[in-house]
Amino acid sequence: MTKGILLGAHMSIRGGVSMAIERARSIQCTALQIFVKNNMQWFARPLRREEIRAFLDHVHRGELLSIFGHANYLINLAATNPQFRVNSIRALSEEVTRADQLQLPFLVVHPGAHLGAGEEAGLERIVASIDRVLAGLPKIKTRIALETTAGQGSCLGSKSEHLAYIISRVREPERLCVCLDTAHVFAAGYDISSESSIRKTFREFDRVIGRDRLVAIHLNDSKTACGSRVDRHEHIGKGRIGLDAFRFIMR
Repeated sequence: MTKGILLGAHMSIRGGVSMAIERARSIQCTALQIFVKNNMQWFARPLRREEIRAFLDHVHRGELLSIFGHANYLINLAATNPQFRVNSIRALSEEVTRADQLQLPFLVVHPGAHLGAGEEAGLERIVASIDRVLAGLPKIKTRIALETTAGQGSCLGSKSEHLAYIISRVREPERLCVCLDTAHVFAAGYDISSESSIRKTFREFDRVIGRDRLVAIHLNDSKTACGSRVDRHEHIGKGRIGLDAFRFIMR
């Protein structure tokens, strides 16, 4: 394993959130991502005190140096349907709270899709939604990590400028950070298939967003071509990005 890089995987929480840590240990992970609840349901019962204690007991053994969460896939902070947006705000609030109870430093979330309302309107809805979530959780330490997207359909977050806009417009920008998905940025049109193109992409990220905002990278190859705007993950080295690019990223 490359020195200084924390490498891991997304693990199932089947059997309880603490079981994800055991699964991560079994393949010698130093980092771990989990869903903090069922990823295809809006809401869940609160975490029981004994569940939180079991998880933290596992964490404190020290083998895993980075553990973070991922929000459910139903959330759309740019939703045009009022009830859907209310559900999204409530769900994200509850999941950030769960992540904080588990002492996770950040929770990854897909920004949302404007569903025909247009980029500007969609981005403003995302800003307003995040403001409502954070205003209701003033003491929460867990940050929200906006994930880069492929731009499929009307999904926002495929351009660095989208994420920079959201961060610059929310009332508490210090509570936001970014998770970069390699398959997503490639499909969105950022060529990362060579050393030179990777350097170029990260220079732009640093200029537009700031590298200090980057807290995690989802390493995925892409089944689809650069700029396709189609979100299809592939095993590393078997897709259009290619193994050499990942070798460079891991250096």
